[in-house]
Amino acid sequence: MLEPGSLAIDPIDLTIIILYLVGITGVGLWSSRKEAKTTSGYFLAGRSLRWPVIGLALFATNISTVHLVGLAADGYRVGLVIGNFEWMAAFCLVLLGLVFAPFYFRNQVATLPDYLEMRYSAGSRTVLAFMAVVGALFIHIGMSLYAGSAILERFFGLNVYTSIIIISAVTALYTVLGGLKAVVVTESIQTVLLLIGALAVTLFGASALSDRGISSLAQLREALPEDHMSMLQPEGGLSWYAVLLGYPVLGIWYWCADQTIVQRVLGAKTERDAQVGPVFAGFIKILPVFLMVFPGVMAYVLFQDKIGEDPNAALPVMIDQLIPVGLKGLISAGLLAALMSTIAGALNSTSTLVSIDIVKKWKPETSDESLVRIGRITACVVMVLAMLWSTQGGRFESIFTGINQMIACLAPPITVVFLWGVFWPRGTQQASLVTLLLGFLVGAVVFSLDFPVFGETKWVTDVWEIPFMMQAWWLFCLCSLLFVIVSLITPRPSANQIEGLCWKHPLAAIVSERLAGIADPRAMALVLVAIMCALYWTFA
Repeated sequence: MLEPGSLAIDPIDLTIIILYLVGITGVGLWSSRKEAKTTSGYFLAGRSLRWPVIGLALFATNISTVHLVGLAADGYRVGLVIGNFEWMAAFCLVLLGLVFAPFYFRNQVATLPDYLEMRYSAGSRTVLAFMAVVGALFIHIGMSLYAGSAILERFFGLNVYTSIIIISAVTALYTVLGGLKAVVVTESIQTVLLLIGALAVTLFGASALSDRGISSLAQLREALPEDHMSMLQPEGGLSWYAVLLGYPVLGIWYWCADQTIVQRVLGAKTERDAQVGPVFAGFIKILPVFLMVFPGVMAYVLFQDKIGEDPNAALPVMIDQLIPVGLKGLISAGLLAALMSTIAGALNSTSTLVSIDIVKKWKPETSDESLVRIGRITACVVMVLAMLWSTQGGRFESIFTGINQMIACLAPPITVVFLWGVFWPRGTQQASLVTLLLGFLVGAVVFSLDFPVFGETKWVTDVWEIPFMMQAWWLFCLCSLLFVIVSLITPRPSANQIEGLCWKHPLAAIVSERLAGIADPRAMALVLVAIMCALYWTFA
């Protein structure tokens, strides 16, 4: 098992990392020098984003150090099955592009709580804004900081607290001052760097396998435990039915209803950009299985003696053992890039939620200058709170599992009100508010029962034997039942209230207009779905 600071970092690599941090901060500040003075510019990049930038930014905000380290770790531990979190996301991104994005763009919503107020009520808006800030603080920022600190500790021997302070200071600088334009510009650069680094690890790993006489997937399967190369497994917490039922609950919240992610779509220049951007991101989501999960699988064959029972060491060992000087620094910078992208996106979304959905709602006369200032203060406060929470990351058995356990408890009520709201015109404002409030409380109770604050007992997962994916499914069923019952016993929404805010029937998003060729977002989505089905058939 590796000790902190045991991996060698050459001065050349260290120089590359430092130059990267300075450079990306400068680019972020320079790119946003004009847009950061107004609320539209600061929070939505002046609604100027085109689909390639949206797609890259969606991917970069999603892929954090948690993913790079966590996917490799679980690839080492359980195999390709963990890649379902990446490939299933493609289907949710199709939903975002075809089903949700048209309503977000046509109604010019600034935040997702803004959409909920249009569809339901101001009460739903306030509750969702609060839940979104909680999610950003605990999930997107807090756990990402912990993952980043673990990497810096392993490479440089820095203690967790010093690492958290360094990462927070650099990321907060250009995010707080620059706004969304700074975030998406830096994210686009970081995505390219991230993919180059991940590709390098994969190629060097494949070369090392070849040196050991393993040159085909069949030979690799023989060197691995049974089902290690399978995306679908018959039993366990990631069984095929748990993934099929549970992931959409997590994924629809994350990709279609989470301000941190969807804010890139809200900044789109045209409706087509808002639709094609998510579909483009869906194509990019094919790559992490091969570039981030697969290295962990290879690490099981190549370096099991060095990694042992510490799967989180899989990626650091691969980098240290296989990557040459110079490129090692570039890949380490990619790790920091992924971390900074996620934190930056979450900080910007929380400042947007507080400024637009709370302050401006209470005091509509608040000036743009004041709203931007409040947003910057909010980002600073949230960062400090997230730093404090990040020190608790070690309480989870793994970083990736910890994040998804939190999402499984937070997501169900939000997924319900958005999914039923956009597909079922009968859904009422009372049903939305009751579902959000009670669903949040029930989810908090479930999480508390599984979070080992006192002792080591995880009541829901270990004692009741309900894995987090199935927890998400059953909470979704409970919230859906609550939503439908309350809707049916409360007055039907008026036609004016739901006009332009939901589809008339479930297939309307697909069949409402004739296809306009391969450039039509629906055609692109169909190609993506076909590719995903072929991949699942191949790796089942």
